[in-house]
Amino acid sequence: MKNMMNKLAGKVKAIDWKNPKTIKVMKCMAMALTAVIAVAAFSGVAFAAGEGVDLTGVVSPVVGLLKSFVKPLMLIVGAGGFLYCIILGVKYATAEEPQEKEKRKQAIKTAIIGYLLIFILMVVLDRSVEPLSEWMSRSMSSNSTTVSTEAE
Repeated sequence: MKNMMNKLAGKVKAIDWKNPKTIKVMKCMAMALTAVIAVAAFSGVAFAAGEGVDLTGVVSPVVGLLKSFVKPLMLIVGAGGFLYCIILGVKYATAEEPQEKEKRKQAIKTAIIGYLLIFILMVVLDRSVEPLSEWMSRSMSSNSTTVSTEAE
């Protein structure tokens, strides 16, 4: 076992962590692991909901947490985006070479599009938490009545 651990440690040390391809692979692996964990968690909730289990005790704190974080995050993202775009604008204004100006202009466009997408997604999250929790409550109540009538 110790020999196997030493081999693994040697391989981890040999990885070039500054290589962009390595970073991309690690990000993809992290996203895949997150997706697997989310699917596993959702399948457990779906299984429990099929059994007629009341999950409002679990859902309510999560919904409250999401609601309490969305508005401050929108403020922080908006302020950060505004300041970042101002910094990029100053860099664009101080650029002397045409290639550098074009590069800065593209950076400004990309930043604006990115921040707009983040802001839109946060607004969608804010607007969809309540309807989704109501939908889940309705579907769970209909599942529990279905389960109780099947038991009789």
